[in-house]
Amino acid sequence: MSLSFLARRAAQKERVRILYRRALKDTLNWAVHRHLFYADADALRERFEANKNVEDIELIERMIADGEAQHNKWRHPDPYIVPWAPGGTKFCRNPTPPPGIEIIYNYGREDND
Repeated sequence: MSLSFLARRAAQKERVRILYRRALKDTLNWAVHRHLFYADADALRERFEANKNVEDIELIERMIADGEAQHNKWRHPDPYIVPWAPGGTKFCRNPTPPPGIEIIYNYGREDND
C-alpha cells in the first residue's frame, strides 16, 4: 500500500467520525425525549455499521459526500445550545467589569485599623 492511499484512508476515517458525531448530536436536537433519541441513535449507528466493510476508495468518498449532504439538508433549524456555551442564554450574562472599576471582595468587612 502506498503512503498516499493510507493518508487518504485516514482522512476518510476522520471525516466519517466527524459526520457520525455531528449526526448523533443533531439527532438529539430532533428528539423531544431521551427514550426517542435512543431509537434514533440506534438507527443511525446501524446505517454507519452497514457500510463499515466497504473497501473501494471512490465509493467511500461518494458515500461520505452523500452523507454530509444529507446531514446538511436535515440539520435542525434551531439546535439546542448549552446555556453557558457561546450562543446560549446564560453566556456572558455577567460580563467582566469595564477597565478602571475595582472590585473589592471583603463583603462588608471593614478594616479596624
